[in-house]
Amino acid sequence: MGTFGSLRRRAVATAAAVGALALVVGCGGSDDSATGGGKKDGKVTITMGMYGVMGIKETGLLEQYEKENPNVDIKAEIAGDEQTYYTALQTRLAAGKGLKDIQGIEIGRAKEITETQADKFADFSKVEGTDHFLPWKESQITTKDGKVLGLGTDIGPMAVCYRKDYFEKAGLPTDREEVAKLWAGDWSKYVEVGRTFKKGFKGGDVAYMDAASGLFNAMVYGYPEQYYDENGKLIYNTNPAVKEAWNLAADAAEDGLTAKLRQFQPGWDPGLANGTFATAVCPAWMLSHISEKAGDANKGKWDVAKAPKGANWGGSFLGVVEQSPVKEEAKKLVAWLTAPEQQAHIFKEIGNIPSSRTALDSPEVKDAKSEYFSGAPIGQIFGAAAQEIPDKQVLGRKDGTIKDTFSQGLALIEQGDATRDEAWKTTGERIEKAVG
Repeated sequence: MGTFGSLRRRAVATAAAVGALALVVGCGGSDDSATGGGKKDGKVTITMGMYGVMGIKETGLLEQYEKENPNVDIKAEIAGDEQTYYTALQTRLAAGKGLKDIQGIEIGRAKEITETQADKFADFSKVEGTDHFLPWKESQITTKDGKVLGLGTDIGPMAVCYRKDYFEKAGLPTDREEVAKLWAGDWSKYVEVGRTFKKGFKGGDVAYMDAASGLFNAMVYGYPEQYYDENGKLIYNTNPAVKEAWNLAADAAEDGLTAKLRQFQPGWDPGLANGTFATAVCPAWMLSHISEKAGDANKGKWDVAKAPKGANWGGSFLGVVEQSPVKEEAKKLVAWLTAPEQQAHIFKEIGNIPSSRTALDSPEVKDAKSEYFSGAPIGQIFGAAAQEIPDKQVLGRKDGTIKDTFSQGLALIEQGDATRDEAWKTTGERIEKAVG
């Protein structure tokens, strides 16, 4: 999704806010249930709150589970905007009502959940059949005393999605292996290719990349430490990896290589549909969004090439609220939804890379190709990228908030509202205010 993981955001901010608030605030269920779920006349009702394109509802899995378990009725609601969803979730957790039995948790929120909300979520550590996840994935949602607050859905190994037709018009190679060689091993080469693209492109007003923030995120998430150190200390303003990513992203912005369209923000979806940019840094979960929003008219024009360096951007979990009246039934559903077979099914349908070791090794994943993206062997590309993800990833309480704030800061440079130094100063002030 997942997810910053945020897998999809509505094209209009107001609609996003309304949708997410309705998910967690307006649909709290019956008066006698904190989650809307419950048991009645031998029937079990389980409610789910999710965001973006997690693939769980979209690929028919909920209907399959209901068919195999006729006494279970699943009511799932999906918000487009993860940031608003999470704000509302925090409010409902504090109030102890208006929740769903099962709640999606984005990776950027995992540390805050494990450190401040552990008592609000059920423990999965003793649930059978849940020993197939990548070790680093499970560790992200595990408390210091060993409580596992959710099970992983997907992970976010990265590639670069690019328009073959635009590369041809710019005099660049179009074969995905040749394209990957252009920027192999160094994100600064990716930016340099952008300068070549800008000089050579003949055919209208098309930017090289969607936004500087996508490049920034791709670089930062390639390091074990990003915004916090292992002791929970904020290091975003001293970490060389963050400053390096900031400066290269600022270079791209100042050189006019971006379409100034932040991913999942208003304007980005129309940008995909109208073909206003030639490349986007794309975690695996983003492919489904691009194919949906770019539409049939652009099928076969997009392709996928290996990223300069490996990194993990996004990924989600499913947790069960401790006070759910159907807690055990909800845990059973989560275990089934995140089992290797279901993760492989989601990947086959929409491209979300499994967090299950077993699923990653399955032929369904390894041999998968994307018809929309010119037959790209996405199983091989993203499977190899998953192997490059650092085994150790240090998460912090406000990772998601800090990421969003950096994206806003880079937008100031793109829009010409601030120099890179002014934008850095403003970003730091905003982060301090937001995280204390």
